[in-house]
Formats: sequence, structure tokens, C-alpha cells
Amino acid sequence: YKTKDFGKTWKLITNGIPHSMLSYAHCVREDPTRAGLLYLGTENAHYVSFDDGENWQPLQANLPHAPVYWLVIQEHFNDLVIATYGRGFWILDDLTPVQQMSDAVRSSDVHLFAPRPTYRFRQGTIPVTMSDDPTAGQNPPYGAAINYYLKTAPSADVKIRIEDAKGQTVRTLTGTKNVGLNRVTWNLEGEPTREVRMRTAPAYAPEIRVGADGTRNAPGAPRMSLLLPPGNYTVKLSAGNQERSQPLVVKKDPNSEGSDSTIAEQMLMLVDLRKDLDSAAEMVNQIEFVRAQIYQLTAAVSDASVKSAADGLDKKLIDVEETLIQRRLTGQGQDTVRWPPKLMSKISYLAGGLAGSDFGPT
Repeated sequence: YKTKDFGKTWKLITNGIPHSMLSYAHCVREDPTRAGLLYLGTENAHYVSFDDGENWQPLQANLPHAPVYWLVIQEHFNDLVIATYGRGFWILDDLTPVQQMSDAVRSSDVHLFAPRPTYRFRQGTIPVTMSDDPTAGQNPPYGAAINYYLKTAPSADVKIRIEDAKGQTVRTLTGTKNVGLNRVTWNLEGEPTREVRMRTAPAYAPEIRVGADGTRNAPGAPRMSLLLPPGNYTVKLSAGNQERSQPLVVKKDPNSEGSDSTIAEQMLMLVDLRKDLDSAAEMVNQIEFVRAQIYQLTAAVSDASVKSAADGLDKKLIDVEETLIQRRLTGQGQDTVRWPPKLMSKISYLAGGLAGSDFGPT
């Protein structure tokens, strides 16, 4: 029931809530940012009302139909936290799309909600779980939640571009295209470095063959993505023939002792290492492309001088390639402890160590 005169009169507000022995209310909360937006916990479900209780609809997602005993809006992160009688907690991360949902949004073909500020959290210690720990849980995806609404599903892919303060695209994501609300999480990383595709068998392992496309994985050629620095970014959503944009603020981890200047120093070196890894990957891909052609040529000709020249060129290419990647790696067994890492692995190892905190290179 609802009263507007401090209890003198009351109005029944149960429209949309099925009437049953389990439909009685335990807890009602009003949203701290939008008047008339109510959350309701009943004995077997959770509901939301956008019009001060006149109409209700389920807000269940993957929440089991358990008794909802308590509701809290965690205002700093704008999350809805629910306590159930099943001794569990259920958290709806980022209420922004619920709070900003309106008739104007529902009638628009595409709507991009304003993302909440996102913390660039750094892991302080490795989480340890005891073998007899009876708890179970799941953290939200790391990074910035990008929420958008689609009135109809577009035929083409939904693309999301992240631009830095200079307007340069640092990451492109493919979004979901469900009718209604959609959420994609950007992990705050830039584009990964170029992938290496091998076109020849590993050294001493001719039984490892390439796939139908003429390539195979390259176990000795790692890829890397840079965790981008705190700052101002722009989210641009393309769906159908329409584009929407919203600003996104990425904040430094408040528990980190690093500073913006040390993170900037770190990024300068990481960008250089990323360029080196990209260049090495391009070199390996070019070498593998030429070596695969050499093998096709030698299999098709019988001239001894041509075969000899081809073998000589192949050896020169291998000499360069073996400084960049470990050609004996097959991706099986204990290859990585049998054979020493080469330049690409060393660059990746150095970058990983440097990127492990918010401090600059020593």
C-alpha cells in the first residue's frame, strides 16, 4: 500500500505483481537518483517500478526466485545489492540503464547510456581460497560497463569504438544486438599486438602440420595488450546507420601508490615494447610466408641448382627467424621448459613485469 498523506488514506499498489501466498512484500527502496523509481523484494521475486508503484515489472535476470529480504543501493558504485533468505547476495552492477530508462529511450532506435566512472583497479595480492571454503561467488567483469538500448536488432554488427583524449581509436569491440538492453564490458586494454601464424612445421617435428588455411598457431610468439592509463575517453556506438557517443572517465586505483606521472613513464616504455613486438611479429609472418613458398617450389621442381639455392635461402631465413621465436615449440608437453625463450618471449616477459604495478621503469 502507498500513502501520500502520512497514513490518513492508503492505496493498493500491486499492479503487475501476481497475487499468491508468496507475493507479500519484505522490503521497498526508492532509487537515490531518480524519484519514483522503486525496487521491491517479495517472498519469491524482485520487482521494479518506474512510476512510483503504479505499475511493477520483474527485475530478475539470473536472480533465483528466493525470498528477497533486504535491498541496498551502493551509491558509490551505483550497484543494487540484494540479500536473500538463501544466505546469498545478488548484485546488479551499475544501475545506470535502469535509472535512465524512459519513454524517450524506449521510443528511440538506438540509445547509449552514460557510462559510470570506472576505476583502473590493480591487483595487490593474489587471491587465495582455502580448500574447505564453503563460499562461492563471481566478481563482475573487470573494466567499464557500456550499456545501450536497441529498439530492433540491426542486420549488421554493432561496433563500439573507444577513443582517447586525442581522438585516436584505442580499442574496437563487437557488441551484442539484442532487442532491449545490452551490456558490453571494455577491459580498459588497447588492441592486442599482431598475431603470428606459422606456415611451416616446428623444427624437428614434421608431424605438426598446418591447417586447411595453410597456417597454424605459434606457441613461441606471445601477444600483449596494454592496460591504458587513467584519463578521459569517449565511447562511440555504431548500430545500423546510427552513431551515439558518451564520455567515459577512467580513474586511478585509489589504493595504488603509483602516480599519474609514473604511470605515464611506464606507458612510454610499454608503447615502445609493444611496437617492437608488433615489428617482430610482422617479420616472422613475412619469413613464414616466404619459407612456405620455398617448400612449394622445391616440391615442384627437379633442378638441383634451384633446390640448392632454395635451401640456402631457407637457411638464411631460419637464422633470422630463430632469433625472434623458438621454432622447436609445438604447443605440446613440456616444450616451454625444454627450449629457451627467444626475443619475442623476452619482450613480452619484460613488458609483463613492467606493467605489473603503477610505477615507472627502474
